[in-house]
Amino acid sequence: MPETNPFKHLHKDNSKEEKSESVLQSRILAKRVTLVIFVLFLLLFPHYAPWEPSYRQNDSLTQQIFTLYFFVANQTLGIVHESGHGVCYIFPCPEFLTMANGTIFQLLFPGLIGYYYYRKGNLFAALIALFFVGFSLQYTAWYLSTAHEGLILPAHKSFLGVDAIHDFNYMLSA
Repeated sequence: MPETNPFKHLHKDNSKEEKSESVLQSRILAKRVTLVIFVLFLLLFPHYAPWEPSYRQNDSLTQQIFTLYFFVANQTLGIVHESGHGVCYIFPCPEFLTMANGTIFQLLFPGLIGYYYYRKGNLFAALIALFFVGFSLQYTAWYLSTAHEGLILPAHKSFLGVDAIHDFNYMLSA
């Protein structure tokens, strides 16, 4: 049975060379636009990061976008962090490794994604994953800075929304 394309009337009759050239141009344009947006994001990041004191926060659209970004990124990192602890609940691990495994997963997960894309030859995706490794390091630094507050992490600072043991307080006092 001959295979016919019922949507043939929607496609232009271009040669494969023209199609591949137009696809290549659109990919280059998409990468350039993404790079410009990413550079603008990095330039605005220090100013609009939502760790400013509450008396200095503004309600601009840019501030709301960055706050939403921080919320989504922190929730994603929180899920990866807690899954690292979950691995040690499934497999028998020492208590210290159980505490450390959350942060280890949080740093390794985007790093391994970046390594995967680097090995596949997609440097752009690898660099975006490397950015998330840096963001994860920043989040880890904040989490480490709260270790002095005590062994019990209050529910309002806990990803799970319940009182929990602070990983770094436990590891630094062990």
